[in-house]
Amino acid sequence: MMKKQIFGNMIATLHKEKGMTQVELAEQMGVTDKAVSKWERDLSFPDISSIPRLAEIFNMTVDELIQVKSNEKVKEKNNKISEIVNLTLKGVGLAMGIAVVILSLMNEIETNSAMSMLGIGVTCLGIVQFSKNDG
Repeated sequence: MMKKQIFGNMIATLHKEKGMTQVELAEQMGVTDKAVSKWERDLSFPDISSIPRLAEIFNMTVDELIQVKSNEKVKEKNNKISEIVNLTLKGVGLAMGIAVVILSLMNEIETNSAMSMLGIGVTCLGIVQFSKNDG
């Protein structure tokens, strides 16, 4: 399966994989090679009515051909969710640390409870740190 990429790069990759030049693709699409060049540089997009023909040339479905754009939206949504989760985990870590300090100053917390709360806070911060290293 092709990796996620912008539409223009996908067009360039697909026609090269089929051993086609821009001119040959343009002839099959009924456009100029300059139009294909603009598609590949993301300066323009094929006419919507020509997308099925483009998919047919590359032996794929329209959904597979267009998926490139929807994948970007999914990726953006996943990034926002990750940011929210990381911010929440940082908040929990900070809240646990502050709570332990305040409760200790007020002599309202036992050592075991304080250690447990700090452990939860450190664990949350550790998760954030490890998720940064993975992504």
